[in-house]
Amino acid sequence: MAKSKNELWEWTKALIIAVLLAAIIRYFLFAPIVVDGLSMMPTLQDQDRMIVNKFSYQIGEPERFDIIVFHAPEDKDYIKRVIGLPGDKIEYKDDTLYVNGKAYEEPYLDEFKEQVVDGPLTEPFTLEEIIGQETVPDGHLFVMGDNRRFSKDSRHIGTVPMEKVLGNTSVIYWPIEDVKIVK
Repeated sequence: MAKSKNELWEWTKALIIAVLLAAIIRYFLFAPIVVDGLSMMPTLQDQDRMIVNKFSYQIGEPERFDIIVFHAPEDKDYIKRVIGLPGDKIEYKDDTLYVNGKAYEEPYLDEFKEQVVDGPLTEPFTLEEIIGQETVPDGHLFVMGDNRRFSKDSRHIGTVPMEKVLGNTSVIYWPIEDVKIVK
């Protein structure tokens, strides 16, 4: 009788430790997320399942063109690409991104740009026209979806405060045939 009680206690302890470890990993380090919508096409597809690396920004700041997950104003998590960092001056003209006056290539948009026949993929704008400031405010990011014509992003919701960022994501783990690391 004592042996089975002891064995039950050991199993219970192992289960409690496993649940605690899973909770800690999910809350502080990594969490799954499902892409909801078409705003990041062609890079990400609707219903792709990805891993959010929450630990990444506890160490350092996001980099331009990272794909991040953040809490949006609608009490929903969004997945978008970082275009502007704090202090950056952002402008789009002739379907080209300019950051601080320097043109940047966006190879992840090439597929969609080839398909567009009725104007630019990204409508021209300046950051000042969007948020009323010349530069991205300190502690904020300017983000955009890759599917520029059908993305609700910083052009609509404003800049994203860093405290709203959950982490970055680059690993698609489902569906199996689409498993990859995205850039």
